[in-house]
Amino acid sequence: MDTPAGRVERRRLTHVDRSGRPRMVDVSAKPATARRAVAEAVVAVSQETLSLVIDGGGPKGDVLGVAELAGVMGAKRTSELIPLCHPIALTDLVVQITPDRGAGVLRIRAEAATTGPTGVEMEAMTAASIAALTVYDMVKGVERGVEIRSVVLLSKSGGRSGSWTRDRAADEQPIAAAAVKRRPGDRIAGRISAHGPGRAGGRAPGRDPGRGAGAGGRGAGDPSGGA
Repeated sequence: MDTPAGRVERRRLTHVDRSGRPRMVDVSAKPATARRAVAEAVVAVSQETLSLVIDGGGPKGDVLGVAELAGVMGAKRTSELIPLCHPIALTDLVVQITPDRGAGVLRIRAEAATTGPTGVEMEAMTAASIAALTVYDMVKGVERGVEIRSVVLLSKSGGRSGSWTRDRAADEQPIAAAAVKRRPGDRIAGRISAHGPGRAGGRAPGRDPGRGAGAGGRGAGDPSGGA
């Protein structure tokens, strides 16, 4: 039915019925289609902690490897963590963490895929979130002030709503404004730093850019698996 002129159609939350009670969305009549989603989390750490993470010198060992596996394990249990989320069979899941020295952050990328009647956005975001929390747990012994700055959906494809991609250019300005610049003498990793933060940029030495923990056995950037 057409919406009368001047009247905006009101959108409703899909997980709440007309009486206000929470409900799981009925997807029985929806066709099974190939679906894919990519999420990202950003974890800010000091340059000293970043070096420990890259070198594998943290008190709990391999931060990147453990966090990537934790993300995969967490995504598999998304429906147990999010009350109204459907249990779905994942066909692919890759978590990759890339150190960014220039920005002083760890960038966590999680990509999930399935063939079914509902999307995998929550699985991708859960993987990124759990990986970020695991990074904090792995390094909190040397730096309590680690900051999980964002967890966002980057893209999704498949299903009735089709494809969607986040406008990254619009995100850059607020993220840059939120960055905290450390100065010489600031307390870093529980000690007083005599020098400012390092300015060397680049990828972690010895770290394969295609490496990542995953259930599908391929890098997250493989274009052959796109939806």
